Amino acid sequence: MHPKGLICAGGEATRLGELTRVANKHLLPVGSWPMIYYPLQLLQLAGIRDVLVVTGKGHAGQMIDLLGDGRLAPRGGGDPILDLDLTYKVQTEPGGIAQVVGMARDFAGEAPLVVVLGDNIFEFAQSASLREWAEDGSRARIFVKEVSDPQNFGVVVYDGGGVVTDIVEKAGVVDTRYDEPPSSRAVVGLYCYPPDVFDVIARLEPSSRGELEITDVNRHYALEGRLDASEVEGWWEDAGKHWQHLADIGKRIDETGANK
Repeated sequence: MHPKGLICAGGEATRLGELTRVANKHLLPVGSWPMIYYPLQLLQLAGIRDVLVVTGKGHAGQMIDLLGDGRLAPRGGGDPILDLDLTYKVQTEPGGIAQVVGMARDFAGEAPLVVVLGDNIFEFAQSASLREWAEDGSRARIFVKEVSDPQNFGVVVYDGGGVVTDIVEKAGVVDTRYDEPPSSRAVVGLYCYPPDVFDVIARLEPSSRGELEITDVNRHYALEGRLDASEVEGWWEDAGKHWQHLADIGKRIDETGANK
């Protein structure tokens, strides 16, 4: 069955300070586009048309006003920026990324699901890897990028043959099984799941911060031997860190482009 897409676009985004009092983080400008355009375009380039956008209740109306039904032409005319079939849901209180994925159960049905965090932006759309995964869709796939500060991320554990065997979240702080990160390959905000992901989420227990953790979902598939990790092609940015970072990412997009 053809995969469907999910954009996680909720959250309080307190790291961006006063900006997110007046607008959803994912509507803030990054380069010449609102942030939310980039993950939506990534899904479109992978051949995914049916997309669920989960947003917070504070600015849900702004999100719908901007994106409408998912068919979006540029101002002044030209080729469409987006040509998607959008559905919306509202996350009424923070509960973790896995909770948001669980909200897509009725929307996805029996289809596999590609999940993108609404503040993650990529130089390349990772289309070849996404299409390869979709040919089967019975395994989970995450995307990883080498980082200089792996202690601040969830990172993958590989066996001697390069197979993913576990996921470690902030080694030594959150996951105390490891004093140091077992690798420098950080898990980024792009995930591919088979239809049974909703059963996995239904069995999760909240973490110490009261949320359903996406790391626990990924770890389930790793321990089952059903998790693949693809290296991110090109650069990757989390656009939710700081208001000044938004401008830096915009400059990078102007220089190299995004979702190529």
